Amino acid sequence: MKRIIVSVSNDLSTDQRVEKVCNTLHQNNFEILLIGRILKNSLPLNRNYKTKRMSLMFNSGFLFYAEYNLRLFFLILFSKKDILLANDIDTLLPNYIVSKIQRKKIVFDSHELFSEIPELETRPTVKKVWQTLEDRILPKLKNTYTVCDSIAAYFNKKYTTNFKVIKNAPISKKDSATRSSFSFPHKGKKIILYQGSVNIGRGLELMIDTMIFLDNHLFVIIGSGDIYEKLKVYVRDKKLENKVYFLGKLPPNQLKELTPLADIGISLEEDIGLSYRYALPNKIFDYIQAKVPILVSDLPEMKEIVNNYNVGEIVLKRNSESLANQIKIMIGKDYNLALEKAKKELIWENESIKLLTIFNNLK
Repeated sequence: MKRIIVSVSNDLSTDQRVEKVCNTLHQNNFEILLIGRILKNSLPLNRNYKTKRMSLMFNSGFLFYAEYNLRLFFLILFSKKDILLANDIDTLLPNYIVSKIQRKKIVFDSHELFSEIPELETRPTVKKVWQTLEDRILPKLKNTYTVCDSIAAYFNKKYTTNFKVIKNAPISKKDSATRSSFSFPHKGKKIILYQGSVNIGRGLELMIDTMIFLDNHLFVIIGSGDIYEKLKVYVRDKKLENKVYFLGKLPPNQLKELTPLADIGISLEEDIGLSYRYALPNKIFDYIQAKVPILVSDLPEMKEIVNNYNVGEIVLKRNSESLANQIKIMIGKDYNLALEKAKKELIWENESIKLLTIFNNLK
């Protein structure tokens, strides 16, 4: 049985992609050790494979990345393994060095264009560091995959690599939730849902402003991030506390119960860098699996899903009044047949076949 060490810089509990990858590999006779970190608010883990969460002195900024990468290097260096799986650029360097020192196979999963995320646009020195790592290491990797066609094409053109695509589709699941699962007043209301990271550039301010023009609608935000508290203040200032609800970060099993209760799922990312432009967020697949129609930005990967499967609408104008009118029209449409078809096709069971092909044929 081949041993795989999987590295990720988050706290593991809400990373659905990593969990699906690890479960698939574990179920197909790979021994897994998943390494991440633990925070004060980290949720407990209950996995069928081994996990290790490091408690760090620093949890943000340069010192976090320096400490995490140094400790990760020594941990994987002195652990038994046959294969190293690095998730995103921020775990790649120690994995790459150990793979060279000990001549181990290395696999790289790029969840996004890390060096192009909006948070780095105002931090050119930090951006240059990640870009340099990307430029130096990616051309040398033989076993690589990412989340969508646009990112794969970007890497393959820039570095003459051979990135495969493993979409972040959810595991197929029957819906069993009822609206009583929501703990706030919602009777007779239409629910607009956002789930994911609460960071800049996600279009959340636009959606909050849109609620001014929507009576009988609620906007529910599930997740946490850099602007979470700022958005709460924004909602209070707009006096929209009875229309906008923050549920915080939820474990995947609870999230799967709540998602089907929505009437519309949104993904309104702004075009503020290549990472967002090429984004194909997990939430889009989660909405579809829950048979929730989607309203998405006019960006290539998200637009392609809507156009190919007719499971929702593409934002026509990014202003609150226009968006409110588009939502009202969406509420009156029936997307059930299209969602049922997409739900059967866009599932992890199909993506896992491609994943196993990669790990069973490492170069």
